Amino acid sequence: MKRRGFIKKAAATGAAAFVAPYILPSGRLFAATGTRIVDHVVFCLFAGGVRNLESVHKADGNLMPNTLLGNESISTDIASGIQSIGMAGSQRLQEVGTLFKEFRFNQGPTGHFSGHSSVMTGVYNLQDINIRQRPQTPTVFEYYRKHTDPNASALNAWWVSNSLGPYPALNFSTHPEYGALYGANYIQPSSIISQGSYDALGNPKVFTQEQQDKVGSMRTFFDNNFGNQEVLGSAGVTNTIADKVAIESFILQAFEAAVAGSYNNPWGIGGLSGDQFNVFFAEKIIEQFQPELMVVNMQDVDVCHTNFTGYANNLVKADYALGHLWQTIQSTPGMADNTVLIALPEHGRNAAPNTVIDAYGRYALDHTNDDMSREIFCLIAGPTGKVLQNQVINQVVGESIDVVPTIAKILGFHDQIGGMLPGQHLDAAFV
Repeated sequence: MKRRGFIKKAAATGAAAFVAPYILPSGRLFAATGTRIVDHVVFCLFAGGVRNLESVHKADGNLMPNTLLGNESISTDIASGIQSIGMAGSQRLQEVGTLFKEFRFNQGPTGHFSGHSSVMTGVYNLQDINIRQRPQTPTVFEYYRKHTDPNASALNAWWVSNSLGPYPALNFSTHPEYGALYGANYIQPSSIISQGSYDALGNPKVFTQEQQDKVGSMRTFFDNNFGNQEVLGSAGVTNTIADKVAIESFILQAFEAAVAGSYNNPWGIGGLSGDQFNVFFAEKIIEQFQPELMVVNMQDVDVCHTNFTGYANNLVKADYALGHLWQTIQSTPGMADNTVLIALPEHGRNAAPNTVIDAYGRYALDHTNDDMSREIFCLIAGPTGKVLQNQVINQVVGESIDVVPTIAKILGFHDQIGGMLPGQHLDAAFV
């Protein structure tokens, strides 16, 4: 296959895997927007289940030097098998913000989807969560899209996930007053920019005529149902022509760069981990579109169920990605000194290990609702004069459901939704 044809087919595949932005209904009346603290929020779910003991408590040395100050060395009892990466920039994020060392995921099952859902809706789900269904309460994207300036493009809201699974369901809810019209653009970078994609596109399967007829019938069926207004909410709605052109151009450029090898070692630290690639692609979105609201997650530390050393290494990699993300924000015109970065795990991990031992003799950890699995941290970084700098709060202050009202306060729509949410604005972090 010729290179140009490959890229065009790759872009088409990427666009098919991409949930398009949503058109604002014409003539819609919006509530007045309140005073903003800054114009941009990037919310990073430092996800996969991170225990405070290995992160902010630094029991095994500072595995997060891009984020945290102090205790720089990795202690001798964990050093074997741990690979240090170093610093992405000259500052630790703790120096440019407020660290809540004792944050909590107070209610609901300590599972990944439950944790993501709670922190992105601002409401704990106390029942078993069906990962095949969207949340019933609006997500932060819907609140932002519905209660912000109607001139704001849908390209201003992005949800970037490094694991497909149930996570696309979190870009909008089933709430009758919100839903798909106010959802975010969802993209899962490694599913559209991957070696598997190249292999499939570069070596396409040859179908028999009978197989082609069956595929054509299936395509017609799905195309017809996609256009059915009764099921439109589950598939998203059509993007504007201008946004479609911008997105297609962006994805095409991404494939061009990937095929040319520009993504092989873009940070100069070797090949990127899954978490690092997810953040790298989020940075490309930031540079291209300067979104007002972005949520991006990292999930690789979940190997802790079977490999504690791998968990520690992936914590180091995720920390570097977070530091690099901040450097990109600060070097992007329009977002530099005008962005608040929020980072926290969706939940923690158990105090007691399971029975699995890795190659270094370290026991693995699950997350099954014990007290330690509810202990998390929260970092809020931002510009001087807006966010309190180099502040550490050691008391138990704040919980998962406080993030949505805090984002609402930052972006000026808290007055419109404050009565709908049980959480509080984290005012201790702001000037």
